[in-house]
Amino acid sequence: MTTAPELRGPRVVLAPVAADHHARLRAIHLHPDVAEWWQNPADDWPAAPEPGTIRYSIFHDGNLIGFIQWYADDDNPDFRHAGLDLFLDPAVHRRGFGREAIRVLCAHLIDDLKFHRLIIDPEVENTAAIACYRSVGFRDVGVMREYSRDRHGEWKDGLLMDLLAREFIR
Repeated sequence: MTTAPELRGPRVVLAPVAADHHARLRAIHLHPDVAEWWQNPADDWPAAPEPGTIRYSIFHDGNLIGFIQWYADDDNPDFRHAGLDLFLDPAVHRRGFGREAIRVLCAHLIDDLKFHRLIIDPEVENTAAIACYRSVGFRDVGVMREYSRDRHGEWKDGLLMDLLAREFIR
C-alpha cells in the first residue's frame, strides 16, 4: 500500500497518524467510554505500525478527536473487500463526527480505491455505533457468537455488518 492521503469532509479531516498524535490517541483509547468497546492497546500502540492497516487521526477544527483505520482483504480479487474500525473522544459523541468520518473514509475506499464491499464488526451491545453505521448504509449480516474477548477476558458477540458500494448513503 502506498502512503495514505489526507481525506477531508465538511467538518473533519482524516490525517495519517503521525508521531505527534500518539499521546492524544492513546489517551482517547484508554478513556473508559472508549475502552469499553476496544481491547487493551499494546504498550507501543499507536507507535508500532500494523502491516496492512492504514490508520488516520480524526481532526475537527484542528483538534484531534478520534481514530479511524482500514485494512484490505484483497488476496483474491473475487472476494476483495475492506474493513474499518474507529473510535472518538467521548467529549464529541453524538455530534455527527463519527458518521462524517465514516462517510469520508467510505467514499475514499469506494471511489478512489474501487472497493465493492466494506465491513465493520462492532460488539452487539454497542448500539450507538451500530446506529451510526446503519445511517451510512451498513447492513446487518449476522451475529458472530463469542467473536472477541473484551479487556476482561470475557467473550463478546460481534455484529458483522457490510456495505455495498451501490448502497452507500452519502
